[in-house]
Amino acid sequence: MMIDKISGINPINSVQSIKRANATGSVSSGSDEISVSDEAKALSDAYYLNQVAKETPDVRSDLIESIKVKIQDPNYLSPATIAATADRILSAYGL
Repeated sequence: MMIDKISGINPINSVQSIKRANATGSVSSGSDEISVSDEAKALSDAYYLNQVAKETPDVRSDLIESIKVKIQDPNYLSPATIAATADRILSAYGL
């Protein structure tokens, strides 16, 4: 025995006719508008800067290589260079 209709009504046809009726409704084109708060803009900027910070390497290998080459040069490590470096470090700490 095969059951394809329930109480003489085919449920698939009734659903399809309802969908067709809903699909033929008129569509009006209104003007939509969106506004973004200043807080959301600030959060968006913070998110973008966080992503950039994550993608930026912490170590600048090109700068490290150039410093290694300079240090290997015996003329580079003179008392004047050491004093200038010490002064820069102290001034960076505000001393």
